[in-house]
Amino acid sequence: MDDFVNAPVRIDPPYLDGERDAVRAWLEYQRSTLLTTCAGLSAEQLGERSVPPSSMSLRGLVRHMTEVEQGWFRHVLDGEDLPDVYCSPDDPDGDFDGVGRDAGGPDVVAGEFARFAQECERSREVADGFGSLDDLSRGRTSRSREQVSVRWVYLHMIEEYARHNGHADLLRERIDGVTGD
Repeated sequence: MDDFVNAPVRIDPPYLDGERDAVRAWLEYQRSTLLTTCAGLSAEQLGERSVPPSSMSLRGLVRHMTEVEQGWFRHVLDGEDLPDVYCSPDDPDGDFDGVGRDAGGPDVVAGEFARFAQECERSREVADGFGSLDDLSRGRTSRSREQVSVRWVYLHMIEEYARHNGHADLLRERIDGVTGD
């Protein structure tokens, strides 16, 4: 069986951190939770869909969170003008739907997990470049064209991961009975 991710050690966020350290720790915990949920599965298992008509899969969730990391940290916070990784105007759900269109062999899946890790690292660098959680983004949101604070991005990302980690847990349980905590 191919192992595309080593289960990271999930570190429980400390109880008495200051605000910035707390939001960093909780985001890292959520990132680790997604990877832990995917650990030990084959490329085929990672691509298994939930239930029709949904195109959700663990692999799709990793692709989606790659898009989300890039979108909020690089595009909105840092103001970079970047094309989406898996989605396009003609394929707005390419992060999920694309899983069913390509072979998804071990090399492709390994590349997707590597891309996710790279985007997370770049997100850390971007966030660390801001002096305060109150600092405003250099870019604007796609929908409302508003600036947001660094705090808002951290909190939104924690919410985004938490929601999708619930999906991931159900997907994993369906695949092989393993559940998270």
